[in-house]
Amino acid sequence: MEHEAWLARLNEAADRLELGAPARSRAADLFLSTLPEAERSKRAALATALYVAALAEGDRRSQTTVAAAADVSRLTIQSRWKGLMEEAGLEPPAW
Repeated sequence: MEHEAWLARLNEAADRLELGAPARSRAADLFLSTLPEAERSKRAALATALYVAALAEGDRRSQTTVAAAADVSRLTIQSRWKGLMEEAGLEPPAW
């Protein structure tokens, strides 16, 4: 598997977040379907996929919590999550 190491990182972050199986599965799908080619962008894509998957599966975590688990800044997730939700055909929450 070409992306096995990144999926392992995703699962490690999901463990830290104590995400359920549906959120983990959706995060992996989102990550793999939007995987950037640039190595430096993959960590941001991983964190955003985790955040969006948690929202979509009702296993919500804060941007700050997800950012810490994935070792990115909160602003990384903040600037990307709505775009990923729209790209995935998901409706953003209306808080």
